[in-house]
Amino acid sequence: MSRTLISKSVTTSGLATLLAVSLVSASPAQAAEQLRIAEQFGITYLLLHVARDQELIEKHGAERGVDIDVEWLQLSGGAAVNDALLSNSIDIAGAGVGPLLTVWDRTHGNLNVKGVASLGEFPNFLITNNSDIQTLEDIDDNDRIAVPAVGVSVQSRFLQKAVADTFGQDQFDRLEGNTVALPHPDATAALISGGTEINTHFSAIPFQYQALQHEGVHKITDSYEILGGPVSPTVLYATEAFRADNPEVYAAFLEALEEAKTFIEEDPREAANIYQRLSGTQLDIDFLESIITDEQVSFSLVPHNTFPLAEFLFEVGAIRNEPTSWQDYFFDNIHAWEGS
Repeated sequence: MSRTLISKSVTTSGLATLLAVSLVSASPAQAAEQLRIAEQFGITYLLLHVARDQELIEKHGAERGVDIDVEWLQLSGGAAVNDALLSNSIDIAGAGVGPLLTVWDRTHGNLNVKGVASLGEFPNFLITNNSDIQTLEDIDDNDRIAVPAVGVSVQSRFLQKAVADTFGQDQFDRLEGNTVALPHPDATAALISGGTEINTHFSAIPFQYQALQHEGVHKITDSYEILGGPVSPTVLYATEAFRADNPEVYAAFLEALEEAKTFIEEDPREAANIYQRLSGTQLDIDFLESIITDEQVSFSLVPHNTFPLAEFLFEVGAIRNEPTSWQDYFFDNIHAWEGS
C-alpha cells in the first residue's frame, strides 16, 4: 500500500493523535548534561572503570533527574591532563597528586582547581633491569628513568622526595636529567625487553608487578617507603566553576564513585574482569584480582598521606602557595571524612 493511501485512511481521532505526537516531538527536548573525564593507565583508575562499565554516573544522574552524557578520554601524564583541564577540554581530571598540587598552585585565586576525591591507596615502585642499581646512589648519567610526565607526575615528585632524603633537599632535582616521559605500558615494555635506553621506571599497578615477574627486574624503593606509609598517589580534580555550575552532575559523580568502591570491595573478581575488558590487557584474571585484593591496596575516596608531599614541594619551591593542610587543595565535600 502506498504512503498516500495510508495517509487517507487515517481517522479523525487518529489525526488528532498524530498531531499531538507531532507537537510533542517538535517541542525542544531537554539537553543532556555533558561530563568529560580524563583517565590514564592502570588499575589505579579502577573506580572509574567500574563506574563506566556499570554506567553508575548515568544511573545516579537519572535518580537526580539529570540526563548525563559521559565522555571518557585517556591521556598519559599529568602535564597533558592539566593542559586539558585548563583548556576546558575536560571537566574531571584523573592524575597524580603531584599534578594536582601543581595546578592547584597555578590556579590559586582564579580557576581554583581542587581535588574531588582520591582513587585509593596504591604503592608505586621504582624498578630497574640494571643489576648494578640497588640504591639511588647507583644511578649515573647513563641511566634513564621513565615517568609519565617529567617533573610534574606524582612519580617524578616521589623521586624528587627520595633524592632529597638521600642527597639533601638542595639536590632534590639531581636526577631530573635522567627522567624521560613515557606512558606506563610503553615503559614496562621497554624495561622487560631491555632493548632501549630506558632501564629504570617509576611505575604503577599493575605494570610494576608485571615487570617484576621477569628475570633481572628488581625494586629499588617505593612510594610507601619514601612517604613513610600508605599514600594516595592518584586523585580526581576539577575547577571551582565546574563544581559550582553543575551541582547535580558533581553530586551524581561522587555517588557513582561511592557505589563503584562498594562494588570493588564486594566483587573484586568481577572488578578484575571489568579492568581486563576495558583496558584490553592480556594479564590473567587471577593475577589482576590478587592486586585488587592486596593488603597494600585500597580504593578509599579519602586522600591519605598527601600533605607531606605538599609540604615538601613548597619547601623546595616547586609550588609557591603554602598549603596548611590537605583540605586546602581538596573541595569541602570530602573534608568531613578523615584524610591527610
